[in-house]
Amino acid sequence: MTFADTLRDIRQRIENAAEVALRPAPRLLAVSKTQPASAVAALAAAGQRSFGENYVQEAATKVRELVELSLDWHLIGHLQSNKADLAAVLFDWVETVDRAKLVTALARHRPADRPPLNVLIQVNIDDEASKHGCAPEDVPALAAAVAAEPCLRLRGLMCIPTPHADPELRRPAFARMKALCDALAATHPEVDTLSMGMSDDYPVAIAEGATQIRIGTALFGRRPG
Repeated sequence: MTFADTLRDIRQRIENAAEVALRPAPRLLAVSKTQPASAVAALAAAGQRSFGENYVQEAATKVRELVELSLDWHLIGHLQSNKADLAAVLFDWVETVDRAKLVTALARHRPADRPPLNVLIQVNIDDEASKHGCAPEDVPALAAAVAAEPCLRLRGLMCIPTPHADPELRRPAFARMKALCDALAATHPEVDTLSMGMSDDYPVAIAEGATQIRIGTALFGRRPG
């Protein structure tokens, strides 16, 4: 199948899952980490505009190589504080803000001539020691810090739940994220994004209220290396 065929198929599956769940269809974020710029360009030619990258340095090469395509770039991997300066310049969204230090660094380095940087707060919804993300109870204070920065724009929440083999076992975590996002939106009306769900569990995430899903393998196939 061509990238156009694959993208069309995935979008149809997303629409079908949303219809079954009686939910609006979420935005599709193509996870392009470890994929060459040529693959990103091919998927962009098929109509995909938003791409997610895990590593700042890897993304830098692609963003610069594909700058004329005017794509929408999201950082979805853990952000080290010493990479915040570059991330603030490269990306349109940072989905993995989980501590106040990052808020300060991103705000300091966001260019004044760029639109505000869209920010999602990453939540460690299952309290996994191996996962990044803030605790659910820390979301209000972190959200207030983001909202206070004129060059940042609070958009919502992101999570990566425990990767149970059965996607249905992830449903409670998705439901908790939806409740947390709704509570956040009650105090920050600008919040409109709940990023959760990947190639193997997106129908469950959609059913529980995801407004953005992150798909890599199902779009690009098995990652190189």
